[in-house]
Amino acid sequence: MRAVIQRVKEAKVFEGERLISEIKSGLLVLVGIAKGDREEDIDFLAKKIKEIRIFSDENKKMNLSLEDVKGEVLLVSQFTLLGDAKKGRRPDFTTAESSEKARQMYTYLIERLREMGVSVKSANFGAMMEVHLINDGPVTIILDSR
Repeated sequence: MRAVIQRVKEAKVFEGERLISEIKSGLLVLVGIAKGDREEDIDFLAKKIKEIRIFSDENKKMNLSLEDVKGEVLLVSQFTLLGDAKKGRRPDFTTAESSEKARQMYTYLIERLREMGVSVKSANFGAMMEVHLINDGPVTIILDSR
């Protein structure tokens, strides 16, 4: 499971002109689910999202977590994070999980984060969308559960 975590001042997801979800201060998390990912991968990622210290304290040091700043998460599925572009000119997505299983795991990640007390909003799985964000910092972290 691969995730791109961006510290944001705000983030919004649109399908066409329709606003689907939005958050203020927190994390925009783009997540790609790979074949072979298990619940342990989701648990790892959920814990990291909740506890990673990438928010600034009063001394402008990244010492605070999402929980510390009472931030929100906007979770967006993005299978293209699994694209392999080493060969040729077109990325290969064969390592991405099937849509049905990836949807189940995406839903489980949302549930797991909520069980941990994280305020989570999400985009519609598999939809074509526009993601608007104001990256804070910018701070962008890539996580891989493997």
